[in-house]
Amino acid sequence: MRPSRFSTPSDEPVNWSVLTKLWPYLTEFKTRVWLAISCLIAAKVASVSLPFVLKHTVDNLNLDTTKEIIMGATLGLIIAYGVLRLANVLFGEIRDTLFGRVTERAMRRLGLTVFNHLHKLDLNFHLSRQTGGLSRDIERGTSGVSFLMRFLIFNIGPTLLEIGLVIGLLFYNYGLSFALVILISVVLYVFFSMKATDWRTRFVKEVNQADNSTTSRAIDSLLNYETVKYFNNEKFEANRYDTDLASWETARRKNRLSLFALNGGQAFIIAGAMTSMMGLAAINVANGNMTIGDFVLVNAFTMQIFMPLNFLGFVYREIRGSLANIENLFNLLEKKPSVVDQAKASTLVVNQAKIEFKNVNFAYNEKRQILKNVSFAIEPGTKVAVVGESGAGKSTLVKMLFRFYDPTSGEILIDGQNISRCTQDSLRQHIGIVPQDTVLFNDTLYENIRYGRPDASEDDISQAIKLAHLDDFVNRLPDKGKTQVGERGLKLSGGEKQRVAIARTILKRPPIMVFDEATSSLDSQSEQAILNALRAIAKNYTSLMIAHRLSTIIDADNIIVMDKGSVAEQGTHQELLLKEGIYARLWQAQQKSQITMSNQE
Repeated sequence: MRPSRFSTPSDEPVNWSVLTKLWPYLTEFKTRVWLAISCLIAAKVASVSLPFVLKHTVDNLNLDTTKEIIMGATLGLIIAYGVLRLANVLFGEIRDTLFGRVTERAMRRLGLTVFNHLHKLDLNFHLSRQTGGLSRDIERGTSGVSFLMRFLIFNIGPTLLEIGLVIGLLFYNYGLSFALVILISVVLYVFFSMKATDWRTRFVKEVNQADNSTTSRAIDSLLNYETVKYFNNEKFEANRYDTDLASWETARRKNRLSLFALNGGQAFIIAGAMTSMMGLAAINVANGNMTIGDFVLVNAFTMQIFMPLNFLGFVYREIRGSLANIENLFNLLEKKPSVVDQAKASTLVVNQAKIEFKNVNFAYNEKRQILKNVSFAIEPGTKVAVVGESGAGKSTLVKMLFRFYDPTSGEILIDGQNISRCTQDSLRQHIGIVPQDTVLFNDTLYENIRYGRPDASEDDISQAIKLAHLDDFVNRLPDKGKTQVGERGLKLSGGEKQRVAIARTILKRPPIMVFDEATSSLDSQSEQAILNALRAIAKNYTSLMIAHRLSTIIDADNIIVMDKGSVAEQGTHQELLLKEGIYARLWQAQQKSQITMSNQE
């Protein structure tokens, strides 16, 4: 299974321009941002002051003076040390609290934007996507926003500010040698961390690829649980899953060993820097150039600088990964749907619900022509059926009516309005569908029916259930309408799911109704009951029926016979039988099949 294209950190240079794309999502709380930055600066000032207070405390303890004076001054310095330490922590907590709201809102807005955009993308994207990998891309991208804000703004930035202050203070108070040791060590540490992290990127990429592949494999297999059971392929699925897990295990091991190399190199540089600083300070104390307090100050500053730097490799790697994940999220946003509303698209107004296909052509690509000069009309309040062999283009007509695709040429009109010039939202408000493959949400039976009209009352839902002949089934359930249908409706039979879909469309009551093999999962008795209900419901409504069983559409006002993407015949049931063409042959074949099945029974 091919891993998702949008879920692994790139081994290309870091794209810092992602920050400019992210900035608009952070500007909702500008005051909070500036207050958070002010707290950040205050916390760093308190942090840099701590070693000086510590120095003076130690020097006071070494003074050759009275005990009372020493203890009084020392006590004051210790209190000042405690206040500065508390201020450092409190300003940091206030900063995180203030900026937390900014980050959370940015994650919410970005997540919602991506969610809405994915629903706007065309059918081809959703047919080729991998749900597991895509969900991980969204999760990683939104989580990356949180990590990036927390560490880039409140870790890397403050650390660099503190390093600059410390180097300046060391140079001013103790000369060039101390400042150079810190500067060279920090530069060496940062250079090594970035290079080693860049080297490790391919191992992180392998882990994410393996992780995506494993997740997608598991989700794909579990979604097709029944198919796995039908073909007794549990072991086959387990072996495929274990193969992906083995790749994940190998990738994780490589990643762990490369992390060891990174951490080991960083520890060596830190140890060298601290040893050099302590050595220089000890020599100066021995020569009388520095006090014991100065020695403590140098030690405190060195530890204070390298403590946050100790996480630089991790932070840089995660920031790099976060930028890549956020970029992947913005790449999703940059994907353009093939079907878009025009700049001045009008709102579709339906009065009579007349549908016209005029010379409609459609092709997925140059080598795959689906519809060829299709022309027909559905008069207001009539029922038109479309029949034909598999692959004739029947379901494509439905997708084009819903504007999942736009015609390559030709036009589709509703009440004389070209639907390609109307908004998709207004178009789909006026069309209801009972699809052949009904997929339900993992929610209650009532909520799945209510999906047809979210503001519907309980009485409306009950009426739709009765009209769909679903009431007997609902009443037999222990929890009635509150029964959970399971993921994709797997707890219901095919016929039960189809009746839920019919009830959902009945609840919507649009002026145009589409039935795509609406009774394909029903037995003969249920089919007749549903057909009678559909006839009653569709009365005075414009209906388009895609049918395989011709017995279900003999009362249609017009029957269109599709053959290889073209309209081959059209007319009523009796007219088409008299023509003795494609429809007549299909009818005779189905009649013979039914007779054979009856004799076998």
